[in-house]
Amino acid sequence: MKKFLFSSLFIFSLVLTGAAQTSSESTIDEKFSELITTSNNFKGYKVVDAEELRRLQGLTSNRIAELKEEIAANKEAALAQKQKIAKLNAELETLQANLETVTAEKDALAFLGMPFSKASYKGMMWGIVGVLVLALALFVVRFKKSHIHTKEARKNLAETEKEFEAFRVKALEKEQRLGRLLQDEKNKQMKMAK
Repeated sequence: MKKFLFSSLFIFSLVLTGAAQTSSESTIDEKFSELITTSNNFKGYKVVDAEELRRLQGLTSNRIAELKEEIAANKEAALAQKQKIAKLNAELETLQANLETVTAEKDALAFLGMPFSKASYKGMMWGIVGVLVLALALFVVRFKKSHIHTKEARKNLAETEKEFEAFRVKALEKEQRLGRLLQDEKNKQMKMAK
């Protein structure tokens, strides 16, 4: 709002000064022309009315004073603008520094009390996920291997149990046969001893 008001006043003053300058210049120029045309000639020289010359001198002096005041006002306005520009540049630098700080804070994450940038945080998290996936794959592979070994061991156990059962049955039959033979021999011995 202040910028707009200051700019509007400056432009308005320039317009008024330009209009006044045009009218004063035309007035001074017209007065010189009028003085030259109304003056008399005497032996090739122009004779000018002293009163008219003084009036023209006063008008010119007033115009010069106005122009000096205008130049001083313009210098003050330029100085004020330079100061305002310097102030705005300082504010801009402060705002840019604040923006960089806020951007850095926005891009930083705290993990386990340590600050990380978003990129390093994502990299670390994906690294952890990768390690966990690798550990899971290793666990699955070991589980499958141990499952295969367990199946093999059960199969071997079942075969051994079958062999043992067959051996036990044969041993029982053998024992029964030997027991019968022994009994037959005992019976023969008892018949013979009688």
